[in-house]
Amino acid sequence: MNDPKKCCCLAVCLIIALRLSIGWQFLYEGLWKFRTLGTPTPWSAEGYLKNAQGPFRNLFRNMTGDPDDLSWLEYDEVQKEWAVEKKWNDWADRFEKFYDLDDSQKKRLTARLDGVTDFRADLAALPKGVSIPKELSRIVKFDGTAKRLICDGKQRMLAREREALLALAKLDKDSSDEWQKSVKAYHDAVQNLFKRATDPNSMSAKERLKATMFGSNAATDPSVSERTFALFGDPPRDAKVYRQKLTEYEADLAKSKKQAAMLFPREHLQKKWNEIQQLRGKLVGPVKAIESDLKTDANKILEPDQLARGPLRLPTTKVDRINKQTMWSLTILGILLLIGCCTRVAAVGGAMMLTMFYLPMPPWPGVPEAPGPEHSFIVNKNFIEIVALLAIAALPTGQWFGLDRLCSRVWCCRKKSKYVGEQCPAPTSPSR
Repeated sequence: MNDPKKCCCLAVCLIIALRLSIGWQFLYEGLWKFRTLGTPTPWSAEGYLKNAQGPFRNLFRNMTGDPDDLSWLEYDEVQKEWAVEKKWNDWADRFEKFYDLDDSQKKRLTARLDGVTDFRADLAALPKGVSIPKELSRIVKFDGTAKRLICDGKQRMLAREREALLALAKLDKDSSDEWQKSVKAYHDAVQNLFKRATDPNSMSAKERLKATMFGSNAATDPSVSERTFALFGDPPRDAKVYRQKLTEYEADLAKSKKQAAMLFPREHLQKKWNEIQQLRGKLVGPVKAIESDLKTDANKILEPDQLARGPLRLPTTKVDRINKQTMWSLTILGILLLIGCCTRVAAVGGAMMLTMFYLPMPPWPGVPEAPGPEHSFIVNKNFIEIVALLAIAALPTGQWFGLDRLCSRVWCCRKKSKYVGEQCPAPTSPSR
């Protein structure tokens, strides 16, 4: 095609098509991210920012506020409680006020959060001559007034303690019917009490937390974890190792910057980082699962009219603000590029936003590759799109096809009508 006019027309059509394509991609991405907010797995930039690499690593990771999830593992030595316990208490207060819970619902919510004080089994009386020994009385006691066998809700009951209780009264063929009936009722009560005390579903969120995170702090009661492990087989986890590995990684990362030309340190660092992420998942994952289960159980106690109020509104976090800014930016810039309104401003804004996507994981020498099938060196998809948007910003594509053309015509007409009817000043002769 040698005709310059035809070449020019084709170039104009292609640059407009490029603008529309990028605008559509932006708009669809923004709307898709908004749509995920109503699903169990809403989109978030948190994971992308936490895994940032390169010279701007700390800048982007700190945008999340807690890049290593250490807030989930913090223990307050003064208050003798975990940081997430304070968070859950605040959430429970908000939940109670937002949905206006009645007394029964408050009691059930407290049981799911803090646990029950005791477990009970009906028993008219202990067999004659039987008394609970001192070493078992801190776990189980008999209330003759209420006619109940009671187990401490915090201590629960181990299998060996159940066997010790059962051994206090044995069935004998030669014994009287009254004795056998009394012993059988006692054995049934002990078995029922053990069943209730060892039911995993009866564990509260805070009990599960303390059992899971035992070893992370010396102030945690070791008996809590030991008994829970014996009952439910969930081994305790120690966050000290995780903190230590993080410190070692940051020190090795600082050293590796001085040895950027060496391949081994980078591969070694990447291996250590993967190990840290696996350890973080083992530590933080169960705690997040406990929180998720707590909120799911809390929603089950609500009535239909309470559920109609919608989800509980929680305080906005740094990540929430970043997510909303990203969604709105993609949607608005996509619309502006599609309709050709403020095209140059939208193109520059889109290029700046994509630069923020490019810098957390830049395909630069010495920087670990981003996860995924794409393999790039300096130039990747984001970089190409940045250059394309800057090209669009340098050309009047909105004037060729878009609302910018209409707006400019309206502006020119208004400007022209301002001088309609006004007499032009008479020309003055040049001075001599």
